[in-house]
Amino acid sequence: MLKAGVLGAGHLGKIHLRLLKQSEKYDLVGFYDADEANAKKVEAEFGYKYFNSIDALIDAVDMVDIVTPTLSHYDCAKKAIAKGKHIFIEKPITNTVEEAEHIRELLAQHDIRGQVGHVERFNPAFTAIKDKLENPMFIETHRLAEFNPRGTDVPVVLDLMIHDIDIILSVVKSKVKAISASGVSVISDTPDIANARIEFENGCVANLTASRISLKNMRKTRFFQKDAYISVDFLEKKCEVVKMKDAPETPGDFDMILQNAEGIKKQIYFDNPEVANNNAILDELETFAHAITTNTTPVVTLHDGTEALRIATMIIEQF
Repeated sequence: MLKAGVLGAGHLGKIHLRLLKQSEKYDLVGFYDADEANAKKVEAEFGYKYFNSIDALIDAVDMVDIVTPTLSHYDCAKKAIAKGKHIFIEKPITNTVEEAEHIRELLAQHDIRGQVGHVERFNPAFTAIKDKLENPMFIETHRLAEFNPRGTDVPVVLDLMIHDIDIILSVVKSKVKAISASGVSVISDTPDIANARIEFENGCVANLTASRISLKNMRKTRFFQKDAYISVDFLEKKCEVVKMKDAPETPGDFDMILQNAEGIKKQIYFDNPEVANNNAILDELETFAHAITTNTTPVVTLHDGTEALRIATMIIEQF
């Protein structure tokens, strides 16, 4: 088992602590939190060992799970890498693209593993359909959330939209050609609602909307490709795959047939895969353990995290 330590015991940090504790792939050694009062409260309530310094925790583990505020990701990662420890970093990877690129360089120099916490890659609705995505040419995403003061210190692009940016970059195997975007600050000092249009060199277009001032929560993505429409509900963990094929000469009574203006007939059918139950955060942590022990590439690399941050930054610069 890999010895694991968590930096940060806030809302998400406590979730990571609980899951690492129950994982069969990790031995949870303890945690560090800059807020000593909160740290001692967590230690007393849950029994996790509290280390009173970052260095002491890093020295005691094989893998460092960085769940601190984004502004401190860079410094925490540098300390862990300098001591030869594998790092898991929550999204966004760092505060700036330059910081992310430097961490990647350091990681390569020390020959250790790193993964970024883009958890939607492990959403069972997405994993159920990702193999059915074949060169989508139009993608539409809506990630809407009710207002929550937590996270409003950064633009909604870094808080919410970056999830969808990462998903899209993992699916579209082409370089970004152009970006246009707009954002509006309603309650916060940074934009609370944003829309972006990403154009790729292969002709694919992605239209993304993110809001943290909605009346209801929604996390949906729709993929359109040749002879198929694929919908993923990341919130409800449901997916729908609608495909088209040449209609049979003699359709059945219940076959759904469409005919275009040229007289070409297509049959519509559903190819909905089964969506398995899982804990996406536990899955991302345990696949990282697998990458470490087998010396293989993590599912979400630091390169992936850097590129998602790069596109998010370009979107924010359009505001």
